[in-house]
Amino acid sequence: MGSRFVVILVAVAALVALLLYLLARDIDTGTYGVTSPGYINTVIFQLDGDGVPYYSVEHRDKKVRAQPRRDSERDKDGVPHFLVEHRGKKVLARSRLGFELDGVPDLRDNFVVASVDFREVDETWEQVWGEKQFIRNNYNELRVNLAEDRDDGRELTVIFRAYDDGIAFRYEIPEQPHLDTLVIMDELTEFALTGDHRSWYIDAYQWNRFEYLTKETPLSEADTVHTPLTMQTDGGLYLSFHEAALVDYSTMTLERVDGYTLQANIMPWSDGVRVRGSAPMVTPWRTLQIADDPGKLITSYLILNLNEPNKIRDTSWIEPGKYVGIWWGMHLDKYTWGRGPKLGATTERAMRYIDFAAEHGFDHVLVEGWNPGWDENWYESGVVFDFTESIPEFDLEGVAQYALDNGTRLMGHHENSATVLHYESQMEEGFALYERLGVRAVKTGYVGHGREIMRYDEHGNEQFEWHHGQFMVEHHQRVVELAASHKISLNVHEGVKDTGLRRTWPNLMTREVARGQEYNAWGGGDGLWEGQGNPPEHVVILPFTRMLAGPFDYTPGIFDMHFDEYRPDN
Repeated sequence: MGSRFVVILVAVAALVALLLYLLARDIDTGTYGVTSPGYINTVIFQLDGDGVPYYSVEHRDKKVRAQPRRDSERDKDGVPHFLVEHRGKKVLARSRLGFELDGVPDLRDNFVVASVDFREVDETWEQVWGEKQFIRNNYNELRVNLAEDRDDGRELTVIFRAYDDGIAFRYEIPEQPHLDTLVIMDELTEFALTGDHRSWYIDAYQWNRFEYLTKETPLSEADTVHTPLTMQTDGGLYLSFHEAALVDYSTMTLERVDGYTLQANIMPWSDGVRVRGSAPMVTPWRTLQIADDPGKLITSYLILNLNEPNKIRDTSWIEPGKYVGIWWGMHLDKYTWGRGPKLGATTERAMRYIDFAAEHGFDHVLVEGWNPGWDENWYESGVVFDFTESIPEFDLEGVAQYALDNGTRLMGHHENSATVLHYESQMEEGFALYERLGVRAVKTGYVGHGREIMRYDEHGNEQFEWHHGQFMVEHHQRVVELAASHKISLNVHEGVKDTGLRRTWPNLMTREVARGQEYNAWGGGDGLWEGQGNPPEHVVILPFTRMLAGPFDYTPGIFDMHFDEYRPDN
């Protein structure tokens, strides 16, 4: 009996040791995954290392188990990768993860998996405004905590979320002794597509920001493009690459680096640095929406779901609305922004527009050219603008009150011609003025081109930045928070692309950031702002490309495209 007992104990001990060995081996492989609640989309994380097997997928309770099999082509350096499958078919092949840093070793290899956490979330939240009041946020999450394989190994976490309408992931760099200041020279995130998919996009790093017609080409003809980037596969899937919750970082473009592989190309500072920050840091979410019908890309709420909940306690003043205004006539040369015989922004004309708005149910009346600065060379130097005083021909207080008396409101206008520091010096006073006058919405403008937004560096030297770099991301965040404190919603033109921040800051109502209606007023020549205007296909492509990011202030409402008196050649 005793010997049998000893044998049983030995057998149990051996079994436990074997299980521990297999468990440890499974951890060593660094292959984990998670599938969406409806078993539709699966994201796999794989940490390659010496002796690491590849994987096959076995779904168990929404998690993915690693089933080892040998792969002679594997990496052997602890390099993190991920893969994506849709209904068991590969959408993204092995795609690299990591960072190149300045002044310290890169966060790109020599990793081991320190721990892994799974989480299931199924919640419903209420939008302050939008086409759908209640939105379900249902996903499964895999959190992979990595550490470098050395005594003072630095830590990096990658968080994956699997939704039935796509997948998302972000990096988290925790606070740690050996990594404080972060100077990111490159984000190594890849998206390795499986074919030469039909693609719709706008090229990045162009002089006129996002204001171009959409290109439609095979993926192999793309270079570096803005997101959202929309694709159609030969198998009938529709894909959209974008990002969510862009805060304290720089915008992501996508660069085709090899065959059908895209790499994150982060809009740089003037000195070539991509992102500056400090630990702890989280990146924006990298998103991939997946649908078997293009319309389902439009009805996906993945981008909104990845943003933080609303931070504005009292939202009673936030209301979407329609507006008319004094602006279209300037684009036709019927009126002028500057003072003179054709000045658009007069008290009398504004009141006529208010009467029209009141009669036909419009909520706001926009008046451009109301403030000093338009007489100067504003296009070249926005430092001429004053956001706290009106010109003599325009009674700001009288017009604002007349609008309120007639059941509508004046919409404010803050065109700064991309002179951000000049604008920031007046923002507080400018928003306070509008709040006192009962203005609840402001259209901001950043007309400027290329890399020409001036700032001062730490040595007092002038530097010039892109519209979409970290400098401007941080600026727009200051604007939206300041506007919220004065109960003002924003309509941002020439700004940063939408990444769903309207969930967190619902006063961030809408944006332009694309080629809009004004191009239909400029047609008739060969210049950038001339030519044919917006062709019909532009309007029907927008919902499946630019508008997957969020609302677009296209400024519709124009019914006559023939302006014989003002633009006979249009």
